[in-house]
Amino acid sequence: MTAPAGFGELIRISGPDGAWGRVRADLGAHGVVLLYAVLADWRPDRAGGPRLRALLGRDWARYLELTHPEVRVRFAASRVLLKFAAAAVLEVPAHLIELTYGPTGRPYLRGYDAVDISLSHTDDLLLVGMTTRGVIGVDAERADRRLYGPGLGKHLCTPHELELLEQFPESERNDALVRLWTLKEAYSKAIGQGMQFRFTDFGFGPGAPATVNMPDGQPGTGSEWMFRTYGVDDDYVVSVAVGDRGFGETEDTAAVTMLESSFVDALTEVLGEDEFETEGEDAFGSW
Repeated sequence: MTAPAGFGELIRISGPDGAWGRVRADLGAHGVVLLYAVLADWRPDRAGGPRLRALLGRDWARYLELTHPEVRVRFAASRVLLKFAAAAVLEVPAHLIELTYGPTGRPYLRGYDAVDISLSHTDDLLLVGMTTRGVIGVDAERADRRLYGPGLGKHLCTPHELELLEQFPESERNDALVRLWTLKEAYSKAIGQGMQFRFTDFGFGPGAPATVNMPDGQPGTGSEWMFRTYGVDDDYVVSVAVGDRGFGETEDTAAVTMLESSFVDALTEVLGEDEFETEGEDAFGSW
């Protein structure tokens, strides 16, 4: 899979012993890393086991509130994947990673503002994005999802986008709309608005690289934003939005250098020196 300019390749992570070195390398080289997984590779063996409870942390209560078995599994697997990915970047054990959420449900790494995260999942695909540039949003949808139809585009598109869609051959319009949907979802997540930002209030052009446009097609943002869309095995469409906050990239993401030394000393004393040893398989434990 060829990576678009400015981004690395999508990295598949097939379990806790995945290619975490590649994840760290991509984040260091590009300031952005995108990874995905198949649900079956991260399905917990024991839905109520102590290992899962420790990994979910504050999300455990939310997990218990979910009543549909598959929804619970997808929720748990996606959060555990995200925590393992963050642990690889921050160089701490996965069970020490805690997530917090904004008013729209946007996840953040509690205590690690220099690394921004985003999460998406659909069907059997789990998707995680991380950046040290500023803010990030990711979204994944099935490539065959039917979005184009009578009246539906009016709720998803600006007037300019509708004009552009009509210029596509009819057989290509749904594919173009799925791409627009993922780009809009990714951008909305990156700015922390979620579905509160009406999709008819901003748009994207048909070409690459994508840019945010006003409803009439005029530019809406500048070079501080980067967007890309990927395909995953012809089954899914994945889009990412990255916004540069203008403070430069964080080159060293290890928790021991990002946190205040007094806090690290106190944490080390409580947990023991071994908790900060993150090289090799023992960094994350068994799943």
